[in-house]
Amino acid sequence: MKRFTVSKTVVLLFAPILLTACGGNDSAVSQDENVGESLDYTITGIEPGSGTAEIARKALEEYDTLNGWEIQESSTAGMLTELAQAIDNEEPIVVTGWTPHYIFELYDLKILEDPLNVFGGEEGINTLTRTGLEKDMPEAFEILSRFEWTTEDMQEVMLEGLERDFEDVTAEWIDNNRDLVNEWTEGIDDVDGTPFELGSIPWDTERSSANVMARVLEEKGYDVTITNLDPAVLYQALNLGEVDATAGAWLPTTAGAFMETYGENIVDLGPNLTGTVIGFVVPSYMEDINSIEDLPAQD
Repeated sequence: MKRFTVSKTVVLLFAPILLTACGGNDSAVSQDENVGESLDYTITGIEPGSGTAEIARKALEEYDTLNGWEIQESSTAGMLTELAQAIDNEEPIVVTGWTPHYIFELYDLKILEDPLNVFGGEEGINTLTRTGLEKDMPEAFEILSRFEWTTEDMQEVMLEGLERDFEDVTAEWIDNNRDLVNEWTEGIDDVDGTPFELGSIPWDTERSSANVMARVLEEKGYDVTITNLDPAVLYQALNLGEVDATAGAWLPTTAGAFMETYGENIVDLGPNLTGTVIGFVVPSYMEDINSIEDLPAQD
């Protein structure tokens, strides 16, 4: 199996998360302290250019309580490291986050209520293909159209993938969930080494679904390449037919702008996972902060 994988450096950045998941001290977050001042009115974000980052910036414009706040955009790995460090010290922190994600397995977190529905509420992770795939590769198209799993399935693969190779993790998951996988492939003929390019984004949610689907397609005889791309580039590549499919499109909100721009030649097979949520995330020990409107505006 060919791979364009995430750098080992990123994996090393996850190490503090595992080391601090069971850490912490006995001090509580002071409810008298102004959360905005203690955070310098800064929300810890992820990569600029992602759909999540774009919506987070929109939230700053829509909520009066976020007047004076800014989003510190860096990387997903950087956000995860800062979250782990804050939790280890029971300090306040606000991050842009989403579920499914293994951080909800490691920590007691909550996604802040979004009364203005800027983040769009629950959405799905959809499977997309290039135009013409159904005619060119009907077997792969049918498998992709049947692909469906749960948040718990994805988070299991993501969490195991922190310490082990994704290929080993996905092979084990498929063996342990053979009945479900058989529903995706039953009655579909094998092929003989047909090349297949699966587009992905180098984030753990997308890595999980891409690696599972790659192995399933390989069991049917496809020669699969996973190509990791920036979000906008992935949708452009699908539009141009430069990749065959992706199993990691957060719709209708997170990647909605990309579909508006590039969706003319993209086939949407619908959600392979439902109930995803993005938003601002805080540790549950921040008891007085339950809604975006609970974040105090800067004077």
